[in-house]
Amino acid sequence: MRIGVLALQGDYDAHRRVLERLGAACVFVRKPEALDQVDALIIPGGESTALLTFLQEHDFFGKLKNFARSKPTFGTCAGAILLAKEVVGPEQPSLDVLDVRIRRNAYGRQIESSIRQGTLTGKPLEMVFIRAPKFERVGKKVEVLARERGDPVLVRENNVLAATFHPEMTDNTRVHETFLELVRSKDTQATEAHEQFP
Repeated sequence: MRIGVLALQGDYDAHRRVLERLGAACVFVRKPEALDQVDALIIPGGESTALLTFLQEHDFFGKLKNFARSKPTFGTCAGAILLAKEVVGPEQPSLDVLDVRIRRNAYGRQIESSIRQGTLTGKPLEMVFIRAPKFERVGKKVEVLARERGDPVLVRENNVLAATFHPEMTDNTRVHETFLELVRSKDTQATEAHEQFP
């Protein structure tokens, strides 16, 4: 199981460290063809507009969209914005694979970044918010896994996971463990399907 981390901006190395702590093989993805070498992908935080521009200018956008439609993909902060079907504050294009409306910079400027206490599957979890977006709407098929003050902050739809906070910036690995469980479950389903229809 090879987990790719989109290494174009943001603290992608922090995600690598968490993945390796959990025993997962990590590959930095900097070119579109590298997506062919990984089973799943993490899209880190950063600046969503700059990331979107880079992806569009380097023929990365379409391949990344196809990947996220079919393989486990996890976006944090700017990564969550990129995955959303609807982006506001202001509007911008996206990969359109997660049925949510997300508002950019909903928690304020970088100086207003904060560490908050939320819950993941009902258990307390420390969460780091940096110029964080907010889910304003989640679709009927979107499962809310974590909340902060009642607001959804970690959601899943099929093979896509998205967080508005930065789980890589704390010592708690539960969010990444949740993603790896998703990857393993999709891998098991693919194996069973192949065995049934070789």
